[in-house]
Amino acid sequence: MARKAARAHTVAHLRSEPQKRARTELEFDEPTVLGALFGQFDANLVQLENRLGVFIAARGNRIQIEGASDDVARAREVLKGMHQRLLAGHELDSGAIESLIAMSSEPTLEGIISGGQDAPPIMIRTRKKTIVPRSAAQIEYMQALASRDVIFALGPAGTGKTYVAVAQAVSQLMSGSVQRLILSRPAVEAGERLGFLPGDMKEKVDPYLRPLYDALYDCMPPEQVERRMASGEIEVAPIAFMRGRTLADAFVILDEAQNTTPAQMKMFLTRFGQNSRMVICGDPKQVDIPGGPQMSGLADAVTRLEGVEGIAVTRFTSADVVRHPIVGRIVEAYEGKDS
Repeated sequence: MARKAARAHTVAHLRSEPQKRARTELEFDEPTVLGALFGQFDANLVQLENRLGVFIAARGNRIQIEGASDDVARAREVLKGMHQRLLAGHELDSGAIESLIAMSSEPTLEGIISGGQDAPPIMIRTRKKTIVPRSAAQIEYMQALASRDVIFALGPAGTGKTYVAVAQAVSQLMSGSVQRLILSRPAVEAGERLGFLPGDMKEKVDPYLRPLYDALYDCMPPEQVERRMASGEIEVAPIAFMRGRTLADAFVILDEAQNTTPAQMKMFLTRFGQNSRMVICGDPKQVDIPGGPQMSGLADAVTRLEGVEGIAVTRFTSADVVRHPIVGRIVEAYEGKDS
């Protein structure tokens, strides 16, 4: 189905050269999505005004933007992106708007939003939702997930490292390009000593693997997750359970990889089998194993393997955080203190 795009009409040039101020008008052809575009009580427009320092006035299906010329141009592109996102059937929340704002200075923004004329849009389709890039680094990450055998994803919490990897794994499992989905992480406490946990083995390790379960249930209906786990198509296990295995026809994800030792990382990477893909996610600045960062298998592996054919490394920063904007500011504050 053909999609109608927003038409931008420049109604005035710069008012005064010293201030470099401009005014631009957008007209939208699909009035049915205007309520979602503007947000309740125009909350989405207010968010753009506050973030980009522009003034936005909405009249019917037309939006007028005033402010510094660069800010007006960015606001126009973000609004067009918001409109295209709604036409494509995607959700539009404050996080999605923040992501479009973050990408609005990227030359590839238009191609990522609409797919352009020469390439399909970058996205991952799962049974429950379609995931599109929410930061510039996620664009690179999704491309690597679709083309490389081993992918290292490095960066702070909230950048979508694990979530996007799980979404890609679910998509490939559903399409039949892999036969199994294996999710793993080291059973290391984050600065705490939890003692002996009650229950069987599954009950003991589940608290460590909860973030992986959360991402999995967000991409697949619960009954399918349970059925595929019972059949062995989906396996969630600590890294210690990987020893001695060859993981063929599988999409394998290792989360919190900064808490592996070099020996564990070597053991994990050498489990790679035919028709498989491995994604190793972690934050090198959040090492919880004894010995600190110098003993992390993640840093050691990236140093050894970056540049090797078939291996990709994607680095995320606080600018790529796609949770609440304050998470990015918290990460920046801690990174600045530690640097």
